[in-house]
Amino acid sequence: MKKKVNFFSSKGSNSFLSAIMAIAAGLLFGLVILLISNAKEAFPAFVMILKGGFASGLAGLGQVLYLATPIILTGLSVGFAFKTGLFNIGSSGQFTCGAFAAVYIGVKWTFLPGGIHWIVALLGAALVGALWGIVPGVLKAIANVNEVITSIMMNYIGMYLINILIVKFVHDPIKNQSVPVAPTAIIPKAGLDKLFGTNNMNISVFIAILMVVLIYIVLNKTTFGYELKACGLSPDASKYAGINAKRNIVLSMVIAGALSGFGGGLLYLAGSGKYLQVLDVLAPQGFNGISVALLGMSNPIGILFSGLFIAHITVGGSNTQLYNFVPEVIDIIIAAIIYCGAFALLFKNLIARFGKKSSGATKEEG
Repeated sequence: MKKKVNFFSSKGSNSFLSAIMAIAAGLLFGLVILLISNAKEAFPAFVMILKGGFASGLAGLGQVLYLATPIILTGLSVGFAFKTGLFNIGSSGQFTCGAFAAVYIGVKWTFLPGGIHWIVALLGAALVGALWGIVPGVLKAIANVNEVITSIMMNYIGMYLINILIVKFVHDPIKNQSVPVAPTAIIPKAGLDKLFGTNNMNISVFIAILMVVLIYIVLNKTTFGYELKACGLSPDASKYAGINAKRNIVLSMVIAGALSGFGGGLLYLAGSGKYLQVLDVLAPQGFNGISVALLGMSNPIGILFSGLFIAHITVGGSNTQLYNFVPEVIDIIIAAIIYCGAFALLFKNLIARFGKKSSGATKEEG
């Protein structure tokens, strides 16, 4: 006899519905803010947010892909750590350190051949991001220090340290930012800039997709990924099974740091006119990665689509200036929508409870 499956109990449908509900909550909250700010123009502006990058043709889509690339990587970083039972809130610091490494190599290592200069710069970004991630990993593994606290502190240490290093090594004193990287360090555009009609486009989006596939395979198709997830689900049981939990904690944070650092390299080697600035502000891409990971339920494929969605509404929010909304209101709306992504986990638990009740009622009726 064929077993009847409850739609709400299915893991995949549960994750999908919870993400949709979180997005709807964020959009509703954004609409309320628009109504409070300027009720007359609220609905046209809201439609503009929904249109996102589609409102500006291929150039708008190019901008969506450009903005999505770094937050997909930071989302992967946070999601990978989540899968192994760790909360990597230090993605911002890892992102900044990786970005500096990429810029430094891009500016100073001009002796490298053109074909590999940008590749070495990206690898350097991943390496430095990994080194920045290893500190909270080691402290967690050896002394059981909460990784949230240590990674927050590493964010600020990284921010101030990079400010010093920028001034010392790659500073443009007139603009108070890093100098441009060498042309050979810029990621190839492969004609995508002409296709989309924007200088921001290059092959970074394909590299990001490749990383999504790679992390998916590592987590779901390898023994190493199985051990990492086992440590996250039940540290005691994994220890009893002979899995080296301490080693896996360190490796998890190293890989998470490498992904964030790699994201920093992709952004600052894009040749889009974006430079490292000497500012006492943490990189927002790191915190956006938390929302991307939550919205994507820490699944690499889900993270890819949630990153694209957040970039989509970011472009749409920027376009609401056409309806006389001040930039501060737009920033609030975008932030509200992004951070409502954190409710995805709450909705997931609610749907799971509803699914269990529904299953129980079905059995009683049977």
